[in-house]
Amino acid sequence: MTSSDSGGRERILDSAGRLFAALGYDGTSTRMIAEAAGLNVATVAYHVGGKRDLYLAVMERAHLAERAALEDALAEVDLSPAGLLTLVDRYIDFCVDNPEIPALWMHRWLSDASDVAHLEEQYVRPLTDMVVDVAGKIVPDDVDLEYVVWTVVWCTHGFFCGGVLDGDGHRHGRDDRRELARFRAHIRRLVASAIGMPAQAV
Repeated sequence: MTSSDSGGRERILDSAGRLFAALGYDGTSTRMIAEAAGLNVATVAYHVGGKRDLYLAVMERAHLAERAALEDALAEVDLSPAGLLTLVDRYIDFCVDNPEIPALWMHRWLSDASDVAHLEEQYVRPLTDMVVDVAGKIVPDDVDLEYVVWTVVWCTHGFFCGGVLDGDGHRHGRDDRRELARFRAHIRRLVASAIGMPAQAV
């Protein structure tokens, strides 16, 4: 693949990722992706393939980015309760930097791309298992770590995609620094409580 081919593919995947995150797989057409990339449908097909190929490539790219970030974080944080809270912070930071990734998975939770199976088994399960295995070395056996991990994922994806309403009914989310700080503090307290960490240590 030449550098121009590689650049064209990345531009297409960037456009496809934004559209799939905003509209879902079912709400996005190949023509829309081609227009967003400034190309024609034939060129998109040449570089990546059809809509399903585009979606699979976008989801694989999202997974590789998330896995790399998680592996880096696990290699750097202390194996301690405080280190687990730092891991939570790193996950939130990753979602701040890559907001399309929580959106892509939120669409799947709502049965988007239901005919594209096995992505959760292929991409999600290995990452959650990785965190559970590491945390299990320092967290009491009576803690349901799988649910702790999923609670962080559910809350983070929900906040990033839906935000929180203020008293006037206005929605605030990841772009609001104050609300993001409140959310981060809440998740840290939630995880600390779940793993039996003293409140004063959070």
